[in-house]
This record gives sequence, structure tokens and C-alpha cells, in this order.
Amino acid sequence: MCQHVALKDLKPFVDDALDLIEFANGPVTSPWGKIRSEMEHPEPFNLKLLAIGNEQWGEIYPECLEMFVKAIREKYPEILIVGSSGPGSEGEDFDYLWPEMKRLEVDLVDEHFYRSPEWFLHGADRYDSYDRNGPKVFAGEYACHTKNQENNFLAALSEAAFMTGYERNADVVHLTTYAPLFAHVDAWQWRPDLIWFDNLSVMKTPNYYVQQMYGQNAGTHVLPMTQDGKPLTGQHDLYATAVIDTHTQEVIIKIANTGMCQQKIHLELAGLSSGTYTGTATLLQSYGLGATNTIHEPECITPVKSSVSMDSNQMQVKLLPFSFSVYRISL
Repeated sequence: MCQHVALKDLKPFVDDALDLIEFANGPVTSPWGKIRSEMEHPEPFNLKLLAIGNEQWGEIYPECLEMFVKAIREKYPEILIVGSSGPGSEGEDFDYLWPEMKRLEVDLVDEHFYRSPEWFLHGADRYDSYDRNGPKVFAGEYACHTKNQENNFLAALSEAAFMTGYERNADVVHLTTYAPLFAHVDAWQWRPDLIWFDNLSVMKTPNYYVQQMYGQNAGTHVLPMTQDGKPLTGQHDLYATAVIDTHTQEVIIKIANTGMCQQKIHLELAGLSSGTYTGTATLLQSYGLGATNTIHEPECITPVKSSVSMDSNQMQVKLLPFSFSVYRISL
């Protein structure tokens, strides 16, 4: 839009954004709230965030964005504004736009990355050094792309490892969304995708199950999880993170073993009193990194759940090769 409209002519587009917020959240007595009510939705939609632009880059984008930020802050200060870091996960555009997003004081910065398994594995510590006082991160589009762009287990495992960095840095990374979500086996435009379907059936990919295992085991607070005083971000092919769920009183540990060897590790939860603690282990594993689910064989790779126990605060764990495990221990 900014490439085709001069700054002096941008006001109608800014007004459109303000009208959109009023349509979503305004009272039925407001002009746009009345229209929403007439469309048989009198209740507000409770819109919380508004993204301005998608993968924009160059100097003209911050100039345009500034007008939107100023107008939205003045009329709707409660709305969180999402800015863009460009189409790439690093590079000249990325390096230019992040300082601009800080200058404009947007609430979140939208980062996109469709990268190789190697990039995902090497990037598990990406957010460890991000500015804790700047805008937060919205990983708005991401997926691991193998050479054939299939939803194979290598891609899913690489994403599981990378996502330990999301969770460990939840104070910085506030939102994430895998992309894309759905694809028809005979009419797709982009892959990989989380869920594939035909006219009769649906298939969940290994990538889907990684997302499910994170989503169903989110926790409420991050716990430090270290080996030799450092977060596990690839040492000995291991990636790990831990959280506590204060609602269910459970510690949740996620571990990705990206190596070809089984590993035995010693888990110790500091601060627990003596006694026996029980829980569950959920395992997603495949010896074939190129393996995947298909429409005809949709359950080749699915999570398997089992029971575990911990004596006092310690537990010996066997991590299968090429596996992603989630442990939930009741306190």
C-alpha cells in the first residue's frame, strides 16, 4: 500500500484501521458497532492485536507505520500493535527494521522463517540474547523446509528442538504460529502444511503432533533447565526446556534427542521433598527421518503415552534416537 500511496494521502487508510477496531470492539451505539450488531453480532469481538503490514521492508514502511501507530495509540491505546521485521529471519532488511520497530515502540515484531533443518537446530538459542526491554516477538510464520518440502519426521523433530527456545524465552516470544495450516492433497499451493485432507479423510502430520505436544503441555511459568549450568541447546544433540503448571501442580519437561544414539540422562528436580512422584511420558519418535504420515497411512508417526515415576526428586530417563519426549510429573 505504502508503495502506491504518498504519505500525505495515507489518512483514509489509517481511518480504515480505526474503523476496523470500532467494528470489532465498539459499542452498538457507535457507527461501526451498529453495523456489527445489524450483522447479528451485537457482542464485541474483543480484538486485542492489530498487525500493520506483512513482510514489508525498506525505509518507506516505518514512515507509513508511524502514522498508524500514532493514530491507534491515541484512540485505542489498549490495542497491541504488531510491526514487521521483513521477509527474512536475518540480513539487511531484518537488521534495519528491528531498530525501527523499537523506535516506533510497537508491541510485537512479526518474524518469519521458512528454513532448513540445520537452521532450526542451530537456532535454538536465537532468543536467549534478545533485548528483554524491547518489543516482544510474534513468530508469525515458521516451518522447517526439507529439500523435498515434505512433512517428514526430520522437519518435525527440528521444529521441536527449535521450539525449546520459544518456551525458554517466553518472556520475549509471546506468540507463535506455524504456517500454513491446511492443504488439499490435490490442490495445494504451499508445503509443508500441518494438516492434509482429501474429500473423505484427514491426515495429521508429525509436525502437527509436535505442535499438539507443545500446546497441550504449555504450563504457566518457565523453569530453568540446565546441564553443567547451561541451557540445553544442542549439546550432545539434546534440546530441552521445562515449565510448571500452577493450575495442575505439575512440572512439564520437553526433550528432543536429535542424534542417532539412545541417550541415558539423569533428571533432577531441585527443591522437591522425599517421596515418590508419578506422571506420564509422551513420546514422538521415528528411526526414519524421512518417514511421514500419509492420507492412506495417517498413523505411522503418532505420540505414545506411558506412565513414569520419580523417586524423591530424581529419575533416570532413556531418550530414544530421533525422538521428542514430554514428561509431566505431578507434585
